[in-house]
Amino acid sequence: MDPRITPVDSSMLYYYVAVGTLSSLVFFYWSLDLHYFLRLGIVYVNARLFKKKSHILDSLKVAGICLTTDVDHLLTHMNNARFLREIDFARADFYQRTGLYGAIRSKGGSVCQGSSTIRYRKFIPLFSIYHIQSKVIYWDSSNIYMEHRFISPGDEFVRAIAICKQRVLNVDVEDIMRNLMSTEKCPGGPEAGHSKPEIPLDLLRWMECNEISSANLRNGC
Repeated sequence: MDPRITPVDSSMLYYYVAVGTLSSLVFFYWSLDLHYFLRLGIVYVNARLFKKKSHILDSLKVAGICLTTDVDHLLTHMNNARFLREIDFARADFYQRTGLYGAIRSKGGSVCQGSSTIRYRKFIPLFSIYHIQSKVIYWDSSNIYMEHRFISPGDEFVRAIAICKQRVLNVDVEDIMRNLMSTEKCPGGPEAGHSKPEIPLDLLRWMECNEISSANLRNGC
């Protein structure tokens, strides 16, 4: 320590550093969804460093738990809005482990959420554990369609199911998926095909519904 700094000056310095640090944390807490970005970063690091790589057509699982920050006004089960938020983390894990996001970015493309639908079948109670099972179910030249299932680990009951359309910009999805499907599977990984799956009937009807909605909006309905 500089001999010119007295114990009083040193104490004030620690005080200002502590106040500045606390003020910065409060600022970021109120200006950003700090917990969301922190958890998203943890998901990326975990998927990149500690989980094995997977084939693009594999079905991947991530675990979650319903905490007090997730419940609705009844304080007994997960808020409906939290389901879609949890899907963000499951999708980030999927992107990283399959190499999908890296493949899109390497071609100069980007990806965003185009639309989503979710069906709730049964509550996820407070402090209960669940799994989110994610997989690609179809794609076209501009979009990737993913299915996400919230599953109870004990009875394997599907408590909610969501379908999300990922809009891919500035790159041909068919080329991206063709390259990813040609990648060899990891030894011991779950089996997956290397051909484009047939479009599921429920997805087909949902796509038709979206097209009708888009037409109505364009016509001012």
